[in-house]
Amino acid sequence: MKNVLYLHGFASSPQGRKVSALREILAPREMRVIAPDLNIPSFQRLDFKAMSRVAFWEARKHLPAVVVGSSLGALVALDIARLALPASLVLIAPALGFGPRWIEKLPPGDPVPFFHHGQGKEIFVHRRFFEDMARVDRESAPPKTATIVIMGSEDESVPPEGVRQVWRQWEDSGRLVSGSRFVEVPGGDHGLIGHIEAIADEIVAAAALPRGMPGA
Repeated sequence: MKNVLYLHGFASSPQGRKVSALREILAPREMRVIAPDLNIPSFQRLDFKAMSRVAFWEARKHLPAVVVGSSLGALVALDIARLALPASLVLIAPALGFGPRWIEKLPPGDPVPFFHHGQGKEIFVHRRFFEDMARVDRESAPPKTATIVIMGSEDESVPPEGVRQVWRQWEDSGRLVSGSRFVEVPGGDHGLIGHIEAIADEIVAAAALPRGMPGA
């Protein structure tokens, strides 16, 4: 049985539709999905460094073959990958090339209201989280492990061109690990719920990729 560490996105939870569907699909393939709660210390007081600490210790505990990061969770996955954990990455609709967009469209005031899909209600989040995220850089260098990026061409939350641009920079660096690839889903939205089977296939493929070896 291989472990898969799943890191959910902003305003989601370990019980989200995507992770629940992946658990069901991957179990017959001898893969167990572990999904920690990244609403740390709470959704109202989100802290990126605290999220990464939780993800890191879960990775140390379960030694996953693959770390899957969805949207904001992809940035957490990249953060812990810097510590040379021996796991491939699958980044789903990753918030790459996002930068100042974290705060560009925020309404005035502090805290800021957001609908939390995991809890099914509107919850306020402190403004500093978004200001801190606007300064987070986990994409200037490619990951040190094999990485698959899955991106919908019609993503309404993360601009696809920004993600493509980061990927091109990684390719141009010549430092992507062998087997890494960019998978674009034509017509796919941010959630990619209609493409769960394809995502599961990529996770299975990622588990077989080499890790930590420079690409050709």
